Amino acid sequence: MFSQTVEYALRAAVALASEPAVPLRVVDLAPTTQVPADYLAKVMNQLARADLVRAQRGRNGGYTLTRPPQSISLLEVVNAVDPLRRITHCPLNLRAHAGKLCGLHRKLDDAIAHMEAALASSTLAEMAAGTDGVKPLCDQPHHQPELIHVA
Repeated sequence: MFSQTVEYALRAAVALASEPAVPLRVVDLAPTTQVPADYLAKVMNQLARADLVRAQRGRNGGYTLTRPPQSISLLEVVNAVDPLRRITHCPLNLRAHAGKLCGLHRKLDDAIAHMEAALASSTLAEMAAGTDGVKPLCDQPHHQPELIHVA
């Protein structure tokens, strides 16, 4: 239903929402989100163009959200990388369907509208908090230093 790019963008945004005050670099986000770093860099650029994240250069640089996670909806993230497309006219351009959709396309558009509403009413903060005690992306720490084991 959702493109891989949308999935990756949502994972990255939720990871940033988990620690909104901590800038995270692509090399830190990639293992946490299980997204290839090169692809993730492109996704982060799309989120930056949509003004959902900002990049900070330098030693303590990385990506942060531009707004508090409770004010960013999942729909904003989805639309930043692969916008939902409502069905506003007959995709077959049938003259008999001018001005209204057939039952099939009306039902499909209704489903898209429900999905749009669900995404619009859910925030990054809610996703970062998790539900029923299950936090997303919880297996890997975001910014803890790598431990070096010496034998």
